[in-house]
Amino acid sequence: MADTTNSDGEKLFQTSSPSDNSDLGSAKHRQPHGESASKSSREDGKIEIKEADNMHKLGFGFPTWKKWTILTVIFAVQVSMNFNTSVYPNVVIPLTEHFKISGQAARVGQMIFLVAYAFGSELWAPWSEDFGRWPILQLSLFLVNIWQIPCALAPNYGTIVVGRFLGGLSSAGGSVTLGMVADMWEADEQQYAVAYVVLSSVGGSSIGPVVGAFIQRYLSWHWNFWIQLIFGGTVQLMHFILVPETRATIMLDREAKRRRKAGEANIWGPNELKESRISVKEVLKIWSRPFEMFVREPIVLCLSLLSGFSDALIFTFLESFQPVYKQWGFGVIAIGLAFLPINIGYILAWFSFFPFIHRHRQIRRRDPDALQPEARLYWLLWTAPLETLGLFGFAWASLGPERNVHWIAPMIFSGLIAIANYSIYMATIDYMIASYGPYSASATGGNALARDFLAGIAAMYSTPFYEKLPGPYTLEYPTTILACLAFLVTIPIYVFYWKGPIIREKSKFAQTLASDRKKNIGGGESKGGRAGDVGEKAEAGEMEKGP
Repeated sequence: MADTTNSDGEKLFQTSSPSDNSDLGSAKHRQPHGESASKSSREDGKIEIKEADNMHKLGFGFPTWKKWTILTVIFAVQVSMNFNTSVYPNVVIPLTEHFKISGQAARVGQMIFLVAYAFGSELWAPWSEDFGRWPILQLSLFLVNIWQIPCALAPNYGTIVVGRFLGGLSSAGGSVTLGMVADMWEADEQQYAVAYVVLSSVGGSSIGPVVGAFIQRYLSWHWNFWIQLIFGGTVQLMHFILVPETRATIMLDREAKRRRKAGEANIWGPNELKESRISVKEVLKIWSRPFEMFVREPIVLCLSLLSGFSDALIFTFLESFQPVYKQWGFGVIAIGLAFLPINIGYILAWFSFFPFIHRHRQIRRRDPDALQPEARLYWLLWTAPLETLGLFGFAWASLGPERNVHWIAPMIFSGLIAIANYSIYMATIDYMIASYGPYSASATGGNALARDFLAGIAAMYSTPFYEKLPGPYTLEYPTTILACLAFLVTIPIYVFYWKGPIIREKSKFAQTLASDRKKNIGGGESKGGRAGDVGEKAEAGEMEKGP
């Protein structure tokens, strides 16, 4: 396992590890089984088993049906985690009645879960790298499920707040699920899988209100948490039975033990040769890097804020739908069903990426250096404006039946917002994976941090935002303000599409990648074991200007 280091000797994500979304190179360049294991440069003479010699033993070697079975279970896991965030608003009114608290106080449970989730997903990441995806995700799911019990049985509201905070902090989220994608697909082949995982993330946030409406209408408030527990327990059992370990270093350790039992006494796995599994200093560096990139990298900062703003819109809608659709006499169930157009929009957006993913894969197979990372933003140039358009439309469709506006109008515009929201999340994640290579786990971590954190803040301001603005258009003006903000935050998409290569050249992380690429070329690695990561490849090519 070759580690990448910067000029200060800081350990970065391992370039030979698929877990950090780095490209492992094309199969035709990999060494045959056993070639590199025949010699050892270690003083103790131990031979470390290499990924390049055992690709068929790793997640990359799984048959297609097995990869997608695993990913479908992970899809369900991700949906359940995001379902926990979005079903809670339906318990706000019952909690205010039961515990005699204000609506704002009851929404603290929503806010605290999302903010804790934002940081929790980052805190889990280094442990899944070192100890494996399977045990970490099992532990995360177990803890999330455990914290549902005190919430469901809470004798007071403070117990619910504490339980929600611990539940959010226990949620591993995309830091592990996207890592599993990188465990099974090379960077140039990941896009279909990434699109699927992104669908699970946004979809989980929008099915919560649909299910929550039925819980609110027919069950007591306790069942809001019991249903979260039932859903979480089901996906944990599915994960326990159907999902094997995919982390490369763990699988190599197992392969080394198997070969030693078979008589190859001097074969060792990468973790077996470490003096310590993971140091406190290393954990702190890994934890701090997403925050550093969020602050110092303009691409990460702007696109993460854009993605976070879009996600916050969905949670703002959880509050705005009620006063908007009540104008047409919608009850609890009907308001919940009004979220179905958002789910339809997500599915349409997911399918809309397929032609572009297919085309890009065909181009890269002919010439791996033909596309720059900015090519992955192309479809977003067309779908991002739907967010502004949808918000403006939703705002003034909220005039209601008194102005002869049909209820289908705000639903159509909410579907357009959903298309933009999915596209923004998918394209920004995809672009960061291509741009930052071995740093992409930290870059996408900043994206996830912004989405969950801003969504948590939205839980507190949404209702006052729609209730307190003066004037005759208390429903229309707030969404119009959001539309204006959406216009502003989408501008960087076009800047990065056209000026991205120049911006990346000035990046500390891009400079380190360029330095590593030169070293690899000088050492002959470009024709041997590994091709560079996808970000390195793309930097050498030409930016696609359109389909």
